Amino acid sequence: MTLHRHNPAELSPPTGFSHAVTATGSRLVFLAGQTALDAEGKVVGDTLTDQFATALGNLLTALRHAGGTPADLARVTVYTTDVVDYRDQARELGAIWRRLAGRDYPAMAVVGVVRLWDEQARVELDGFAVLDDHGPV
Repeated sequence: MTLHRHNPAELSPPTGFSHAVTATGSRLVFLAGQTALDAEGKVVGDTLTDQFATALGNLLTALRHAGGTPADLARVTVYTTDVVDYRDQARELGAIWRRLAGRDYPAMAVVGVVRLWDEQARVELDGFAVLDDHGPV
C-alpha cells in the first residue's frame, strides 16, 4: 500500500491535513462515524477537545481492528456542532491528532452540523483507509 500526499505550492499551505491523497492498495476500509462513546455507549468528556480525543481514539481502534494504522488513513471528515470552538481549539486538536495518529495527515474536511446522533456529542469523525492485502479481511 502506498499513499502519496499532494500539497501544491499554488494552494494555501495545509496545516493538519493534506490537500489530496492518492492511494494504491488492495483493500479499502470504510470507517463509520465515531463520537466520544465509551464501551458502555455513553458520551464522555465535556469539552470539544476531550470528545475529539475519544472520538479519534475510537476511529483508530476500528481501523486497527481492520488491520490498519493511522498512516493508512486516506480521508477523514470531522463533523462538529461548533465550528467556532473547533477553530479556537485547533492548536490543541492538532496536538491530540499528532499524539494519537502521527504526522501523516489524510485529506480532511471539517463540517459544521446542527447536532449529532448522540445529543451530547460535540464532534464525530469518519473516514476511509487504504491497506495492502496482508491483514484481516
